[in-house]
Amino acid sequence: MTGAVILGTLAACLATGLSSPHPLSPMPAIAIRAYTATTAVGRGRDAQASALDARRGGLRRNDFGPTPLDTWIGRVDGLEDASAALPPALASWECRNNRLAWLALQHDGLLDAVAAVRDRHGADRVAVVLGTSTASIGESEDAYAHLQADGEGRGCFPDDMARPLVHTPHSLGGFVQAATGLRGPCTTVATACSSSAKVFAQAARLIQCGLVDAALVGGVDTLCGSVLFGFNALGLVSAVPCRPFDPARDGLSLGEAGGFAVLERALPGGTGLQLRGYGESSDAHHMSAPHPEGLGAGLAMRDALARAGIAADEVGYLNLHGTATPVNDAVEARAIAELFPDGLHASSTKGWTGHTLGAAGIVESVFTLLALRDGVLPGTLHSTVRDPACGPQVRFDNARAPGIRYAMNNSFGFGGNNSSLVFGRA
Repeated sequence: MTGAVILGTLAACLATGLSSPHPLSPMPAIAIRAYTATTAVGRGRDAQASALDARRGGLRRNDFGPTPLDTWIGRVDGLEDASAALPPALASWECRNNRLAWLALQHDGLLDAVAAVRDRHGADRVAVVLGTSTASIGESEDAYAHLQADGEGRGCFPDDMARPLVHTPHSLGGFVQAATGLRGPCTTVATACSSSAKVFAQAARLIQCGLVDAALVGGVDTLCGSVLFGFNALGLVSAVPCRPFDPARDGLSLGEAGGFAVLERALPGGTGLQLRGYGESSDAHHMSAPHPEGLGAGLAMRDALARAGIAADEVGYLNLHGTATPVNDAVEARAIAELFPDGLHASSTKGWTGHTLGAAGIVESVFTLLALRDGVLPGTLHSTVRDPACGPQVRFDNARAPGIRYAMNNSFGFGGNNSSLVFGRA
């Protein structure tokens, strides 16, 4: 198949996925062969599960950068250590973001699962679809901070930082493809905080259209000055640990994280966890504020349920976007209350990790998969008083519900880029 034909088929496939004449038809299930996350609470999915169950959060007072902002952050320890450096063969990709990607790839048999689908289908038949908000912009910040004068007095990057492949939003995708040896379609999704949730939908369409047989999906975002001071300039950063859905909430706590999952076309009679449905919308209400009636959020959730072929009351757990900003939480709670029964257990887990931006979708998908695996439904950390404007679905305490069949994850980004995912047992 020629490159032009591949691109044309891909464009038609993605367009069909977003505007199908039968958009509410149940989709074929996608098997999840492996999944992992590394966050401020630890490395690998068992570390995440242990922290969630024990209600042990990872937020700490901000100690990032030369002039730390007065806030709390979810920082991954050890990224600055020499032991975290990339292998020599990948040294040209060196930066904090790719270090975290490399660290996250080492856990939960993720690379073994990648090797298995690569051997089964061929490297050209496995896609790489990753989400990020800022990619390796932290390395670009450092490069500009260390500008040197060339022979004509013009500013230029130091030699060790003059690596164009790092100073691009696609740095993450390019690095992971180089690190895994995969040669299928490679895409970086950057739709702010929904980025690494939307990768599941895009990978599902690639598999369903027959362009690939499997995909490595995920996302990574790391702390940097642009993130911390940029969100602070928007008035969205709290000086205390974030309190989602609490009436005293006054902003988010930023974090960093990385996570991945290996997806493959499900076989009849298969077992394990699966992606059962996805919903995407773009309400385009405002550059940063959500639609006041939760229009886009509602559309994404309804489409995800429809593609999964289930009713709202079949969802056993819902991981909310829940950023702890006043407007976002109120709008999401309103959309939840209009769609789901009072008995739903819904919560925000950002009190554990901070808002990991472009990595939030994959991290909270891992949390959702853990709820299916273990039956431990996390509550909402740091929040103590229920906002009367939020419905009874929002829970603060952990609960146990072994054997739930379906769980959902919401990820909503700037510009009305919304994504909802339904996971289930085979």
